[in-house]
Amino acid sequence: MPQKNKYDLYTEGMTGASFVAPRAENLNAWLYRIRPSVAHQGFSKLPDNPDFESNFLPLNSKVHVSPTQLAWHPFDIPSGEQLVDFVDGMKTVAGNGDPTLHEGLAVHMYLANISMGRKAFCNADGDMLILPERGRLDIQTEFGRIMARPGELVVIQRGIKFKVKLPDGPSRGYIQEIYGSHYTLPELGPLGGHGLANPRDFESPLASFDLDQNHWDIVYKVCGQMHSCSQEHTPFDVVAWHGNYVPYKYDMSKFVFVGSISKDHIDPSIFCVLTAKSKAPGVPLADFLIFSGRWDVGEGTFRPPYYHRNSSTEFMGMIYGEYGGRSDGFRPGGASFETGFCPHGVSYEEFQKATEAELRPTKVHENTLVFMFESSMMWTISDWAMKRSGKLHEHEPKMWDNLKGQFMNHLEEVEEDLRKAGLPGLGHTRVDSGQNGSEMKGKGHMNGH
Repeated sequence: MPQKNKYDLYTEGMTGASFVAPRAENLNAWLYRIRPSVAHQGFSKLPDNPDFESNFLPLNSKVHVSPTQLAWHPFDIPSGEQLVDFVDGMKTVAGNGDPTLHEGLAVHMYLANISMGRKAFCNADGDMLILPERGRLDIQTEFGRIMARPGELVVIQRGIKFKVKLPDGPSRGYIQEIYGSHYTLPELGPLGGHGLANPRDFESPLASFDLDQNHWDIVYKVCGQMHSCSQEHTPFDVVAWHGNYVPYKYDMSKFVFVGSISKDHIDPSIFCVLTAKSKAPGVPLADFLIFSGRWDVGEGTFRPPYYHRNSSTEFMGMIYGEYGGRSDGFRPGGASFETGFCPHGVSYEEFQKATEAELRPTKVHENTLVFMFESSMMWTISDWAMKRSGKLHEHEPKMWDNLKGQFMNHLEEVEEDLRKAGLPGLGHTRVDSGQNGSEMKGKGHMNGH
């Protein structure tokens, strides 16, 4: 805070945490700019966007609860005479909480076909993790420029102004927005000091400034509402900056995958690139996981994801490639969703292949990049995703119909094993068919397995 800056620049401070946050969590930046952000002409509220949602409490009639699995075919990018930029092209799929509560999250798609002109966006509600799926994003931030390609992620923190150009034409991608927290690297525990996403591979922009003194409009998102602020100078006039509250990008091909080199699975937390804390100790608000090319070598192991019912909500999307066993419509630009404790796993065909395959070291998910937004919170689904996107389809439960009770074919073998072990038998092995289907009489006494 010099009394007078060189070149008569203005000093502007920005904080991303409480002033008295612990040192390791204290986030701030100093910007030295041609004109300060306070030089503007006031705010005006913009019309509500019916496809954009920030309040995910079930009391909101515009969000919906789904106990079952959902999926969406790839979302359409606007075409023809409909011109839509990054901000206007954001469509909400699902989320939790509300930005006024300072805890929660939202998942959006961006579906755009034109670059932003003299217009910038500032999200006062939360940090945004942006994943381009089709086409690069040329992102200009107050701190400098970021070119983001499919396969890279970008994080732009709360309160930072930016604009998006589309150098490859119409573009599509995913956004996760988090309220009241920031993304950090997960702890490595016994892995030590290296592995998963390494700090050295994250890139932040160099200062880059324009001399534009023309009219600009800044769209602010505040408590889920959009407001426009006019000013007679570019918001991208920061000549120099320093600090640790800075946007960044990461090339996901640099992720160091970790897995079992003997048998069985390690929990999917080993695929975590970034995490965001909730207010409950040890419980993440959001984890960002990726699945891409890696070796699978487990011996005597069912190698696909085992059938499971997690406490977490799972939202999956695909950047490129193929990912078997999900649903008939899981492709790049689409999505799938499972709420907490909703049972899920691979199709019968994938199960059958995995139980009969010769177990050799195998490269899985080659030329594929799939991600998961995982959260400890319960989510609701937006009106747009349920009613207006035109891409919703439920997972087809018939994909699991052939997962029959094969145990029933082994009752004589079971009885013999129990006899050899000196344990009581199953009792009556006769199977009666009644109104409620097949029911085995007697009570099993098997312990252990």
